[in-house]
Amino acid sequence: MTTTLISGANRSLGLETARRLIDAGHTVYAGMRDLASASEVQSLGAHPVQLDVTDQHSIDVALAQLPALDVLVNNAGVLGGSFGVDDLNAAAMQEVFDTNVFGIVRLTQTALPLLRRSPNPVIVNVASGVGFARALSTPGSDEHFVQAVPYASSKAAVIALTVQYAKNLPEFRINASDPGYTSTDFNRHTGHQTIVEGTDATVMLAQLGHDGPTGKFFDRAGSIEY
Repeated sequence: MTTTLISGANRSLGLETARRLIDAGHTVYAGMRDLASASEVQSLGAHPVQLDVTDQHSIDVALAQLPALDVLVNNAGVLGGSFGVDDLNAAAMQEVFDTNVFGIVRLTQTALPLLRRSPNPVIVNVASGVGFARALSTPGSDEHFVQAVPYASSKAAVIALTVQYAKNLPEFRINASDPGYTSTDFNRHTGHQTIVEGTDATVMLAQLGHDGPTGKFFDRAGSIEY
């Protein structure tokens, strides 16, 4: 049985990822900041775990509840409150990076001892095409209209740290996923993809075997060349 931990699993992409991995036979621990929102994950058959990726104590307590860990899905993320340059400052950057980047590092580092015991350790970092410079700079792309500096920069950092983790842990399968422009609360449901389409890459990467790719960036159509 594959044991999987998903951060930010109580809604949107995280909740759908939990549903699909449970259907695929995974035992899923669904991390969320507030257990009051656990009803939906419980109805799926997931095990709710209080998990705030900005709080090391919360991470320590959450990981101590897991009997094992084979797959870590770093899904938790925030959009932040800065959407241009006039409202941008260092505090706005720090708020977004604390969850989207430092949160991945906190949770991954704490999970490493458990993952190293797995016969097939896998990490999926949910990034975004908004963190991919080529997409940001291509007129007509979904990403081109995005002006927000903190969110785009944080997702660029997620892609880079995925590559670096993969180089440091060659026995792992570590990749980043791009959900694409998916209809979620994040974008007030303006995205043109369904929630199922938005989780295709993450779900595929969470089920990789030993011979699967590592250090790569995928969307639902396949590998995205750096």
